[in-house]
Amino acid sequence: MKPNIKVLVVDDEHDVELLFRQRFRREIRKGEIELLFAFSGEEALSVLERQGKTDVVLVLSDINMPGMTGLELLCRIKAEPPPVPVCMMTAYGNDTYQRRAHECDCDGYLTKPIDFPALKDRIRSFADSHV
Repeated sequence: MKPNIKVLVVDDEHDVELLFRQRFRREIRKGEIELLFAFSGEEALSVLERQGKTDVVLVLSDINMPGMTGLELLCRIKAEPPPVPVCMMTAYGNDTYQRRAHECDCDGYLTKPIDFPALKDRIRSFADSHV
């Protein structure tokens, strides 16, 4: 992975942060990736505003969250330039969710449990096209 790849992970479950930090520990230690975390859609929008949307290579968002759902977050992110790739994460393989996500220009749909080797490849792909 290229240095300084920033990925924003959005999930209302706080243990997701520990899981992602464990699975990306080598990349974090080498300075190849920086993981940012938000635990609600509203917090994610604040993180994007603080970090600058152009610095974030990918947003990974859970769909089912209290308050602003992941689908609402996706639509909000995609509605305002500059474009930021967003992949949705869910434990439920629901056709309605997938259709709604694609209507809002979703860049990918991941089912839980996450296939981390495949996710790392996907992040590399987004980083390469982010130049």
